[in-house]
Amino acid sequence: WHPARVSDTVPRAGQNGYFHRTEMNKKVYRIGKAGDEKSCMTAADLTEKSITPMGGFVHYGEVRNDWIMVKGAVVGVKKRALIMRKSLMNHSSRKHLEKIELKFIDTSSKLGHGRFQTAEEKAKFMGPLASKQN
Repeated sequence: WHPARVSDTVPRAGQNGYFHRTEMNKKVYRIGKAGDEKSCMTAADLTEKSITPMGGFVHYGEVRNDWIMVKGAVVGVKKRALIMRKSLMNHSSRKHLEKIELKFIDTSSKLGHGRFQTAEEKAKFMGPLASKQN
């Protein structure tokens, strides 16, 4: 007896398998460097802020390495490595050739109802707190 087919979770040669996934047609919005505190500035939003939201990403933490912002979802858990490569086909449709211009990148807290983009903005709004007066 042998299985009729090999499961998708078995690492195999080529570009499929659990540990080596390839997804097609992911549009890259922005590429950022590690430690760049101005990586989320745009022409419309001149606030100096990094990609990490206030309090860090839920179930991930703080971004300390180079990062890529892509459109849509990426399959798998947040900490799993993702392999990206250049597309082999030439794109000719309008949605693939449009120029991307980001106007705002949200860095408010992703845990609860975040409303502040930076810690300085929160401190300015809240004023002096009783817990900080020693």
